[in-house]
Amino acid sequence: MTTSQRDDTTGTAREGTLRKPLLRFRIAAMVTGIGLLVLVAAMVVRYGFGDATFSEVYSPIHGVIYMAYLVLAVDLGLKARWPMWHTVLVLLAGCVPLLSFVAERKVTHRVQQHPAY
Repeated sequence: MTTSQRDDTTGTAREGTLRKPLLRFRIAAMVTGIGLLVLVAAMVVRYGFGDATFSEVYSPIHGVIYMAYLVLAVDLGLKARWPMWHTVLVLLAGCVPLLSFVAERKVTHRVQQHPAY
């Protein structure tokens, strides 16, 4: 058995296949986290100061950002073979301000440490 064949069975090759989906997820998680903070600020302006202009413009944009996060998180979850409950928790993390940043760090660590999770 050659070294390259052994690498395929030990998970090293699998880690390489997760590199791009992980990078896409990390970017989406950061953008979603920042976008959610901007949405919170827009809601404060809307309900605290009575100006709905910014929230009317930004809310649909944030919806598209979150949908992209959902797609990329599911993509990574399928490729990394996560259990369903783990994928659902990562998806829900994009709904809570600041939690997407925490989820991104935990997911990155888990995928890098255990590529065959």
